[in-house]
Amino acid sequence: MTRVAVVLSGCGVFDGAEIHESVLTLLRLAEKGIDYQCLAPNIDQLHVINHLTGEISEGERRNVLVEAARIARGEIIDLARATADDYDAVILPGGFGAAKNLSDFALKGAACSVNPELKRFVTALHAAGKPVGLICIAPALTPLLIGQGARCTIGNEEGVAQAIEAMGGQHQNCAVEDIVVDRQNKLVTTPAYMLAGSIVEAAQGINKLVDAVVEMI
Repeated sequence: MTRVAVVLSGCGVFDGAEIHESVLTLLRLAEKGIDYQCLAPNIDQLHVINHLTGEISEGERRNVLVEAARIARGEIIDLARATADDYDAVILPGGFGAAKNLSDFALKGAACSVNPELKRFVTALHAAGKPVGLICIAPALTPLLIGQGARCTIGNEEGVAQAIEAMGGQHQNCAVEDIVVDRQNKLVTTPAYMLAGSIVEAAQGINKLVDAVVEMI
């Protein structure tokens, strides 16, 4: 049976995985009849954001794996336990967690690094010729996960696009409802909430991304 790994970065747009993007990804996979497994690193979040006020909750600590389990309804495993051989593709929803917990892109921009377990897992899948889907801000990690010259999109945000180029990636502007496909690298990216003004707009690109990833398997 085809199985896709979905790597989550917590729970909540400002400090974890974007919930709409995550659920839309899981829904589309289920609609396509594809089995999936949610994964997340067993690490502390960079910080906790009060999503009502947008402010940092001083003194509060949360675990990425524990928080991501909320989205996965408890059906989730530690990324450190995941083996690339067990999966046919991987998809990373966005949310600030991709730039704060799965990497330090939010802090360091083009000088960033990625979580070592994420790098191990995604690079192993890529090396095996398996497709990778990156959503929203997650494509900013393309050069570090996929390699120099890989083509991707985060929409049209100039600062992030420049950082991708500085790291050795190729950024391509893209409308919210569309995707960018790098067939040589089996990489699919879409802007989602980097541009989306509604869940409907986010769904258009995410559905296309999931469909393209599944087609490449």
